[in-house]
Amino acid sequence: MERRLVPVKLDSYKPLREIVLEALREAIVSGVLEPGERLMEIQLAEEMGVSRTPVREAIRKLELEGFVVMVPRRGAYVAGVSHKDVKDVFEIRAALEGLAAGLAAEKITEEEIDEMERILYYEKMPDSLDVIVQSDIDFHALLYKASRNERLIQILANLKEQTQRFRTTSLAVPGRVKNTIQEHRAIIDAVARHDVEEAQKLAAAHIENAGNVMFEALRGMSSSRKSE
Repeated sequence: MERRLVPVKLDSYKPLREIVLEALREAIVSGVLEPGERLMEIQLAEEMGVSRTPVREAIRKLELEGFVVMVPRRGAYVAGVSHKDVKDVFEIRAALEGLAAGLAAEKITEEEIDEMERILYYEKMPDSLDVIVQSDIDFHALLYKASRNERLIQILANLKEQTQRFRTTSLAVPGRVKNTIQEHRAIIDAVARHDVEEAQKLAAAHIENAGNVMFEALRGMSSSRKSE
């Protein structure tokens, strides 16, 4: 059996299931595990030097995040992602995020502004990609809530699985976390001033920037695979 994954380091303070999850996610994002490839629990467990249980749990979590698809009677496979997938999703998100931010600028409460500030504070002190991603999710979820538009919130919730993989890949790109925090800061300021037009513009641009970073990441993955 050709070994592609390396044994996980067990000297971390993190639970084993989180270490395995992060390792498998990184292997998918970096292209070590390629789109369409079947994920065999036994093989992955042997390569990583762990039991099948944390691998099985990680695959289930990765399915929720959009990195893995489960095919009935066939098993788990790495989900494919195309440039068109990215383009379509980010076009939709840019429009909807702009709408949500504009509505939030009209209706947000002081308590919600304070909560957004707290989220931004924790974004500046990440200790893992999972923490960064969760802070980003929390920020946008609060922005949606502040829009007070239940239909819009539901539509954005339906996009969650499709956007999760893109969010993780985008935020893993060097420099993107710093830029994301700056963009979140600008959105908070516009919303707090109740500047509807500026909030719409900044929120849409924020998603467009994330989409551009994702495109570059995909190009990099594609170039790496071609050169191998």
